[in-house]
Amino acid sequence: MYKFTTHNEVQTNMNYTLNTNKQQKTSLRTALKSMYGLVRHENRNLLIAGFAMIASTAFNLATPFLIGRAVDTYIVPGDFKGVVGTAVLLFFVFVAAFGAAYLQTSVMGKVAQRMLYTLRGSIFNKLQELPVSFFNQNKTGDLISRINNDTNKINQFFSQSLIQLVSNIFLMVGVAVFILAMNWELGLVALAPAVVLLIITQVVSPWIKQMNARSLKESGSLSAEVQESIDNFKVTVAFNRRDYFKDNFNTINSSNFTTAIHAGLANSIFIPLYGLFAHIAQLIVLLYGIHLIGTGVITIGVLIAFLAYILRFYDPLRQLAAIWASFQVALAGWDRINAILVLESNMKIISSGENSTINTSLVTFDNVTFTYPEGKKVLNHNSFVLEKATTYALVGPTGGGKTTTASLLSRLFDPTEGTILFEGRDLRSYSAAERSQNIGFLLQEPFLFTGTVGENIFYGTMESYDKDHAQKILEESGLSTLVARFDQGLDTVIGSSGEAMSLGQRQMICFMRAVIRKPKLLILDEATANIDTVTEQLLEEILTKLPKETTLVIIAHRLNTIERADKIFFVNGGSITAAGSLDEAVEMIMGQKRTS
Repeated sequence: MYKFTTHNEVQTNMNYTLNTNKQQKTSLRTALKSMYGLVRHENRNLLIAGFAMIASTAFNLATPFLIGRAVDTYIVPGDFKGVVGTAVLLFFVFVAAFGAAYLQTSVMGKVAQRMLYTLRGSIFNKLQELPVSFFNQNKTGDLISRINNDTNKINQFFSQSLIQLVSNIFLMVGVAVFILAMNWELGLVALAPAVVLLIITQVVSPWIKQMNARSLKESGSLSAEVQESIDNFKVTVAFNRRDYFKDNFNTINSSNFTTAIHAGLANSIFIPLYGLFAHIAQLIVLLYGIHLIGTGVITIGVLIAFLAYILRFYDPLRQLAAIWASFQVALAGWDRINAILVLESNMKIISSGENSTINTSLVTFDNVTFTYPEGKKVLNHNSFVLEKATTYALVGPTGGGKTTTASLLSRLFDPTEGTILFEGRDLRSYSAAERSQNIGFLLQEPFLFTGTVGENIFYGTMESYDKDHAQKILEESGLSTLVARFDQGLDTVIGSSGEAMSLGQRQMICFMRAVIRKPKLLILDEATANIDTVTEQLLEEILTKLPKETTLVIIAHRLNTIERADKIFFVNGGSITAAGSLDEAVEMIMGQKRTS
């Protein structure tokens, strides 16, 4: 399990990669205990299903006994009325068994659906708790596969297989008791093949689970490949590399096909094996039973009842072969799901009193170092101060650490070493709501949600979007004229990720989203790099609506953007250095280019 460690233990260097061969596998007992935790609140329904299962099993156990008794008591003596009476009794037993089986199936089906709802909610809530580094290290498609596909495997087991598993085991135990009570010698002979099957099952089951785990893993990789390829399809078309898209997909699809075949073969191996042993058991019982009849130990009716009970024992055993395979699939899926559920965020909220000092500055970097999980050190023991109501520019070569610095300022990551103070308080002591209210972060690529312009602008600001209230806030903030540039104002519909809108329109919405919150610190990470000059002027107009005490941190390469900064920092080689004037910053950039 990933646990939160103290800040000095380099908790930011945690590896959240799920797709690894060293991923911890849960034991059978632990998995079952965890799964039961999902349905513990369903104890009443589980009891109803349990009683229905017991009733169904009892009725099924009664039928062979009634048949054997009818043979010896009514058929051999020729008592026709007794045969008819037994037939009527058997009919009611069959109807009662059907009703009990239907009740248990219906109840467990509803329990399984509620369990699926709870499980998917638990996974999604856990994802909300995890840091950005988790999503950087894992593919979206694989996560989607775990939420949809793997949870569905568990649901299928609960709704279809679990009740059959328990019911069949209960029935088999009942049969074993009955046949041993009727004749222990013939009973032991009948059960001997089942003991051999149990040993074989124990030996082969880990291999079946492994095959299913590989199949689920490849299924997740396929989902990840499809999701990534579709997301980047514009690039594929622009560079005319559909062949690359096709080749990658074929490779992943072929691997998925191979592992699925292996898993299918593993899952079906028990079915013919259990069938073979069932026939062997019937043959042994028949031969030994005839011998016992010849010696006068048992009657014909008892042998017929025994053969019927053998069917009652080995037919469920054959069903268990398929059910056990389904159980192994569910366990493999649980391993993948549990790998998410056991994760704990390394970005906890600490006590507000810890590392806090009296400080009039907005932000203080105190000996900050940052290393990515793969071991790459980006920042090395840096200290600087950001004052209130000041505009800063971060400049430097690509890969120098500018975006990492901005991510640390907004606490998307925590420093590996050192401390970041915000208004004299350790940044880690701010709740997510406080941090979001005080710090805004605008990326180069704007992201919008499906909905309306108004809902996107006030995303995270209003718990429940109210158009009239939103319009009032926009007018007070001087932004209503900019919203009027959209065809239907706040009601303008935004499709999937806002792809139908221009980049400038999307960026404008994101700018207004940030400004509405009136953050004390606003970070612009190349936010105007890919838009035209006219749109850039509109965005600058939006920035003028910020409170005067707002501090701006701008990551940019355009000189006209940098020259408006009050102070400039040069970020490269692990160091953050005050650059002084614009000319000095340009000289540092040019010097870096000549060196490289």
